[in-house]
Amino acid sequence: MRTVIACLATVLLLITTACSETPKPVSWQDCLPGKACDAPFKAKVVIVTMFERGADEGDEPGEFQFWKARQNLDTRVPFPHGHHDVFVNEETGVVGFVTGIGTMHSAGTTMALGLDQRFDFTEAYWLVAGIAGIDPEDASIGSVAWSSYLVDGDLGHHIDAREKPEDWNTGMFPRHTQGPNDTDRPNPKGEVLIANPALRDWAFNLTKDIELADPPGLAEARAAYTEHPNARKPPFVLTGGHIAAMTFWHGELMNDWANDWVSFWSDGNTDFVTSAMEETGTFQSITYLHNIGLVDKDRFLVLRGGSNFTMPPPGVSAAENLLNENKGYAGFEAALESIYLVGSTVVDELLTNWDVVANDIPGSN
Repeated sequence: MRTVIACLATVLLLITTACSETPKPVSWQDCLPGKACDAPFKAKVVIVTMFERGADEGDEPGEFQFWKARQNLDTRVPFPHGHHDVFVNEETGVVGFVTGIGTMHSAGTTMALGLDQRFDFTEAYWLVAGIAGIDPEDASIGSVAWSSYLVDGDLGHHIDAREKPEDWNTGMFPRHTQGPNDTDRPNPKGEVLIANPALRDWAFNLTKDIELADPPGLAEARAAYTEHPNARKPPFVLTGGHIAAMTFWHGELMNDWANDWVSFWSDGNTDFVTSAMEETGTFQSITYLHNIGLVDKDRFLVLRGGSNFTMPPPGVSAAENLLNENKGYAGFEAALESIYLVGSTVVDELLTNWDVVANDIPGSN
């Protein structure tokens, strides 16, 4: 009898233990943030935006809204360890997220997403799609630029211009140099990051002939740039260097500094075309994630659209122009449309040819 009772007790214990165990998630959506996930969502393309002005849909758009609506990113994924919830199209494999403004937010949010075990990003392509200041020497507002050289505009030394030596053209100069006139470039330690130039060239060649929208207000805004022929052109697609700095700078002297800075750190391979605040943080996190096999940094693209010029037209002071632009960028909506039109062309191409590009990166052959 004692043996029977002992056996029954053992069976009861096993049943109780089995019932008390938490069942394993059967879908990636059942997984919790920060926890292991046995069935992660396989991402194909990740859209990286930096801000949204209001709601994600239905009001004045920021960088994310067009992508969410037009790519049908209808599945909301709670993302408490990042800046903004993530959205997914489960059928196409497109993921969209918002990093927050500045390198601090972009680095942290990108790292948090890359480490999120609910997602598998090992084959995913990353597309940064955001507005930027644009150099009137190179292009007009509403234009979009594909960038490979991502230069940090914060790492360096800075002396107030009122205290700089007379033979210096700026008080800003690279670390480990003797001033802005020193041409001996030290080895970069975060000042420049290079995102797959071959993939950038593939994206540019795919989109370079796209006709961009040219709404009426743009022509009036660019007409003032009488000394910059490229600024007076209708919007177009180009390539060029990108600078990321936490400070929103503006003016002819700063524009000259940005061109020298990008040329210096790229060894003269490119000059400054677009300016924003995030890319070096975003791509630095991508690089770290690449080092542990969670992403492929060679699948990273940067597309920025000119919402405003980085210096004023003749006869307007830098302060006056900046303050006027802060009331509303002249090329803001045109840039958003251009970014989506050009960026979605690349996204569609990747998705259509996924059987090939999942293994072979375009432009690599």
